[in-house]
Amino acid sequence: MKVSVIIPAAGASKRFGGKTRKIFERIKGQPVFIRAIELFVNRNDVCEVQLVVADEDKETMKTRYAANIGFMGVRLADGGATRTESVRNALANVSDEAEYVCVHDAARPCVSQLWIDKVFAAAEKTGSAILAYPLHGTLKKVAADNLIEQTLPREGLWEAQTPQVFSKDILKRAYENADGQADDDAALVEALGEQVTVVAGDPRNIKITTKNDLALAAAVVDSLPKPKLAKHAGPFKEAQW
Repeated sequence: MKVSVIIPAAGASKRFGGKTRKIFERIKGQPVFIRAIELFVNRNDVCEVQLVVADEDKETMKTRYAANIGFMGVRLADGGATRTESVRNALANVSDEAEYVCVHDAARPCVSQLWIDKVFAAAEKTGSAILAYPLHGTLKKVAADNLIEQTLPREGLWEAQTPQVFSKDILKRAYENADGQADDDAALVEALGEQVTVVAGDPRNIKITTKNDLALAAAVVDSLPKPKLAKHAGPFKEAQW
C-alpha cells in the first residue's frame, strides 16, 4: 500500500482569532502543522506528503520553516479560496506511485499511529474510509435568537474526523465531479454513489479551532495510545525523529 498524504493548511483561521494563524501556534514548543506532518513522514506506507499553504504563508514556510520542511521531504502546494480548491490543487500533483490518497487537516495534531493504521487498513480493504466518532450528547437545533427549535435524535450520528483515505482513482473522480464546495472529502465521494467505511475514532482527535483548544491539545498529546514494542526491541527502537 502506497499512500500520498495531503495536509490542507491554507485556512484563514477566522474563528481562532489573533494575528497568528493557528497552524503556526505551538503545542509543547512545536508548531501545530509540523505535529500534523510528523504523523505521516516516517511511515513506510507513505510515499509523499504535500502541505497546502496560503499564498501569504509561503514566504514563512520557505524561510522560517525551510529546514523542517526540507528535512522531512515535504512538498508545498498552492492553497485555494476554499478547502475543496486546496485539496484539488494538491490532488493534481499526486505521485504516480501512490495508490491511495490520505487527506488530513493540519489543525488535527492529536492522532495516534494506531488510529492511522486502522483507517489505512480499512481504505485498502474497501476503497474509502474515514475516522469518525459517534455523538453522545443531546443535540439541539437552535434558532438565531438562541431559542431551541428542536431536539434531534442522535442515533446513528457520527462526527467526521481526519485522516480520510481513499483510492486515488475514487478521490480524483470525486473532485472531477464536484459541484461546489464540501465540508470534507468523504462528502464528495458519497456524491459519486461510492460507499465510505467509518472507522471508530476517538474524542481526543480534536481539531484546533479556538485558542482554548491549544491547552486541550497539549494535555491530550501525552495520553495518546502508542503501538506496543516487540519484546526483542533494542534500546533505540523507540527513537523517532
